[in-house]
Amino acid sequence: MKKLYKVLSISLALSLASPTITFAAEDAAAEEQANEEAEAVEEEVVTDNRIIPNGISIAGTDVSGKTVTEAQDVVDAYFAAYDNVNFTLSANGQTISAKGSDLCIGAKNNYVTVQAATYGSYGNIAERFKANQDLAAGRTKDFSLSLGANYDGIVRYLNTASSQVNDEASDDYLTRENDQFVFHEGTAGVVVQIEESASLLVDYIENQWDGSDATVELATEVKEPRGSKEELAEIKDLIGAFSTDYSSSSSARKNNVANGVSFINGTILYPGDELSVLNTITPFTAENGYMLAGSYENGTTVETYGGGICQVSTTLYGAVREAELGVVTRSAHSMIVTYVKPSMDAAISESGSKDFQIKNNKNYPIYIEGHCDGSNVYFNIYGKEEDDPGHTVDYETEITGVNVQNTTWVADPNVPLGKMTTTVSGHTGYTARLWKVVYENGTEVSRDVYNNSKYNPSNRTVTVGIASEDANLSYAMLQAVATQDAATIANAIATYAPGVANSTPFTITPKYQVTNQTTTNNSTTNQAPATETAPATEAPAGTTEGTQDAPAI
Repeated sequence: MKKLYKVLSISLALSLASPTITFAAEDAAAEEQANEEAEAVEEEVVTDNRIIPNGISIAGTDVSGKTVTEAQDVVDAYFAAYDNVNFTLSANGQTISAKGSDLCIGAKNNYVTVQAATYGSYGNIAERFKANQDLAAGRTKDFSLSLGANYDGIVRYLNTASSQVNDEASDDYLTRENDQFVFHEGTAGVVVQIEESASLLVDYIENQWDGSDATVELATEVKEPRGSKEELAEIKDLIGAFSTDYSSSSSARKNNVANGVSFINGTILYPGDELSVLNTITPFTAENGYMLAGSYENGTTVETYGGGICQVSTTLYGAVREAELGVVTRSAHSMIVTYVKPSMDAAISESGSKDFQIKNNKNYPIYIEGHCDGSNVYFNIYGKEEDDPGHTVDYETEITGVNVQNTTWVADPNVPLGKMTTTVSGHTGYTARLWKVVYENGTEVSRDVYNNSKYNPSNRTVTVGIASEDANLSYAMLQAVATQDAATIANAIATYAPGVANSTPFTITPKYQVTNQTTTNNSTTNQAPATETAPATEAPAGTTEGTQDAPAI
């Protein structure tokens, strides 16, 4: 639009300087072009210095010699008189008090200033000729203003203001009490229909309003509660369950996990409904019940509100897999976590916009139950069992790649010769996939790739002491460390400090090794797309896992 504005500015300016003869097909487009240019001026907030000819007025106010921008000030002043007019918007037996400015009252023909500046350069040949002759002869031209209201602006206003009068429906719901479901009846609600009400207001202001204080009835719709006692009674079978251990976590981390679980506990999803874990449990603030807990950001330990919360989404992910619900969005962590196997995690990050979203792909409602006991996190998913009794699923992790982290060796003159200390533990990187294996009556019938995951490595740092009364030994050890070669450093320690006790290994043995996933003859194999989203980060239970991305949560 910006480029279009510049082109039109030149074109219309030339047209104003000297009338031209154009084809009839161009005539119909001239006013439309002027309108588009006016919109460009409004959107880009560009100063338009084209001068309006003598003898031109807008709504009776002489704008001769003014620029288009200056003339716009005249138009704005004309409609400013309506800014403080009171509108009473009624709905659902309640009212919203609005001002004319809230309803974006202004010129319906908002291109009038451009028309004034380009008078004589649009219309058919006869009209353009007459307009230019009139101007040359000193005859005046007055452009009228049409009262209007901006539809989009009213929609934005009502999206916020309608909450004053909306009475949202409360769906029928269940609670889980003493291991039994208890039914609770919902209530109907009345809500403002935003778009219909905006159209109604625009029509009233432009065609019926006399400019004085007014009352307008907004369009509303009765919203009935979803569900019924009979429908929710179908929720009785445990179709998915999963738990993870967080017993070694700090008290703050345990609080965050329990707090996040509480927001999800009791969720009912009807067929086709989706759940965003991020939207459900955020914001991560003290006001929302979260505490500061350790996490990593760019290799540095930081305290963040909600630290540990990814264990909530990961545990729910396990229950979702067992229930075979739909997964809309899932991301792996940046670094490997300890409380589940690779590719069994689901990371979330408010700052990184990483979410775990699920969908009820069943034919009946489901109920999500979550709780913590101080040592474990649990999620149970209840619904109606639709599969045959012989149908079971299993999930198998396959490690497809191992990327052992590098070690940075640092000489420490304050530590005894040859003494090694790990100051940054680092993490081995992995690529992994998760296989979903389906059995019918104990026979494998399919084997599909459920997800693909990538976990980044992070380097470890190990200090090596070089302090010694013998300067030659200190220098020799310093030279060995400078090579950054584990074998050279090991030989130096064995040679110059043979009696030193070290528990830090020279080489790293990864927790997981590459595995070879095979399929049976009666299985079908389908590949899931690799996870391409930038992974979120989180510290595992009881520790702080590293990250090279956003703060761990």
